[in-house]
Amino acid sequence: MSQPWTIEDSEEIYGVKRWGAGYFSIGEHGNIQIAPNHRKPDVNIDMAEVIAEMQAEGIQFPAVIRFHDILRSQVEILNETFRDTIQSAEFEGKYIGVYPIKVNQMREVVEEILDAGEPYNYGLEAGSKPELMAVLAYNENPGALTILNGYKDEDYLTLALLGRHLQRNTIVVVEKFTELEMLVRLAKKYKVEPIIGLRSKMMVRSTGKWSSSSGDRAKFGLSIAEIVNAIDYLKEHEMLHCAKLLHFHIGSQLSDIRKIKEAVTEGARLYAKLHQMGVPLEYLDIGGGLGIDYDGSSTTTDSSRNYSTEEYVADVVYGVKQICDLEKVPHPNLVSESGRAITAHHSLVVTNIVGEVSLTATKFDFSEEEGEHVLVSNMRELVTSQDIHPQERYNDAAAYKQSAYEAFKLGILTIVEMAKIDTMYWQILGEIHSSLDDDTRQIQELEELEDILASQYLANFSIFQSAADTWAIGQLLPIIPLKRLNERPDVRCSIADITCDSDGKINKYIESNQISENILMHKLNKSEEYPIGMFLTGAYQDVMGDMHNLFGRLTEVHIFSHDDEPGAFYIEEIVPGHSAEKVLETMQYNTDYMAKMIKKSIDREIRKGKIPPREGVRWTDFYERCLAGTTYLRNGK
Repeated sequence: MSQPWTIEDSEEIYGVKRWGAGYFSIGEHGNIQIAPNHRKPDVNIDMAEVIAEMQAEGIQFPAVIRFHDILRSQVEILNETFRDTIQSAEFEGKYIGVYPIKVNQMREVVEEILDAGEPYNYGLEAGSKPELMAVLAYNENPGALTILNGYKDEDYLTLALLGRHLQRNTIVVVEKFTELEMLVRLAKKYKVEPIIGLRSKMMVRSTGKWSSSSGDRAKFGLSIAEIVNAIDYLKEHEMLHCAKLLHFHIGSQLSDIRKIKEAVTEGARLYAKLHQMGVPLEYLDIGGGLGIDYDGSSTTTDSSRNYSTEEYVADVVYGVKQICDLEKVPHPNLVSESGRAITAHHSLVVTNIVGEVSLTATKFDFSEEEGEHVLVSNMRELVTSQDIHPQERYNDAAAYKQSAYEAFKLGILTIVEMAKIDTMYWQILGEIHSSLDDDTRQIQELEELEDILASQYLANFSIFQSAADTWAIGQLLPIIPLKRLNERPDVRCSIADITCDSDGKINKYIESNQISENILMHKLNKSEEYPIGMFLTGAYQDVMGDMHNLFGRLTEVHIFSHDDEPGAFYIEEIVPGHSAEKVLETMQYNTDYMAKMIKKSIDREIRKGKIPPREGVRWTDFYERCLAGTTYLRNGK
């Protein structure tokens, strides 16, 4: 008799505490709970109560849920960790970080980060003209920085100079030498003194998906020779005093702390040498790359990191201090551009499972009939011969199935006979898998049965819209049930979306501190919804989705914690998702014309007597309601 299932068993499978960074856990009732405020770890929000309130408000799945307190917590943790470490190290500079809005440009996210970061003079980074226009409007803190990266044209640089007119600390980071020439010319034209940063191509190479961010063939940055030429050019134009920042970046989601240490050493050494040459640098910008532990393994895999935020900050502060002291140059003000670490945890996609595709679930009568083909009879014997060794039974079933396939192609088997063989084959494989013991499970062919027999759970969302990186670069995102975690999960499955695309499925899951091709979920009950959550989607996934199959942006639900509210939370804002009409218009369709043409066609059928007038009105109204409605399935149907 198996032991009763506990939430500790679910924790072992799904690893919520390992990747949840203290924000997510499994509650005593088997529901996911959230502690969004790091200063109040005992204030927990039950996910089941959030879902119940969403449903009471008429909010349909799928939806994005944002916990704004997590955003605030991440901003506070990063800034206070730098502040405390700088104080302990007796470091003479200060930390003045920026948030790169490319990671998540949603206005509500940017506003929350700026508000939380105001006491720390936490600023913004932009990498394009539209992003610069946004940060100029929103980053009004006179003590904060606005870092400007990316390739630049005259308009971009002129906007940066407008920022200087507005008394903003806009620092133009030069990515290539021609930008410097253009900036100097425009600064003289508009009689504005710019703040100039120089980006260095790093010799140290990181590892992982973004390793090309550094090295000789990096897309951005100046070589050592180009930096020296830039200094000479600024001297020639009497603008060397404008060079205030040195910037480097070796990649996103840095998993190995040793690479970070190498980069800090190289960047600090270059800063010191430039300072000794008379370049009046005040800031050392270490770029982004502070990773998060998506899989909870604390390793150097692409989806993890082998360090804590505290270790990262200490290595930066003490590493820069050591080099500067050795070179006898002033300690710089430290800048970092951490985006993923700030935003990833605050957002999750919640949806429901709307169906199951199972190879073993189909029921078909395979009882014996007179004159049936011998292949059908042979497969039936295997159904009843359960005392055969599992491997022999599997080999025979596979051979009969292959022979039947060939016979069906030649017209020897009828479609009914093929249906019987197919049904019996999957029943046999299911029985073999259920009968495996520790010894037979080690046989490779039988071990693979678990993956072969896994169901597909159909989730009401689009991977291309809400989890683009899982498809594009194989990014790992935690996916777990939001309820019933005090029950034993007994269905091994993978998650597929509702797009008509074979790539619309998740291929990697976290299970028992390993990466699996599928995951355990609970058996679906017809009488209740089965909500699941895709976590750590706040970085990039919110802004990178496309409209494949014309599935639009999800409805957003913004949650704030509050001790005195029922459930310790309240819904602060609901941002409706894209309607079918909005998505179609984005693709240049005229929805008024479409509705008019459908009505015209219905009226034609009414005149012919094919559709009664009242029914015609209902069909017209239905079409127009669909235009105004969601692009996703309603009520899971």
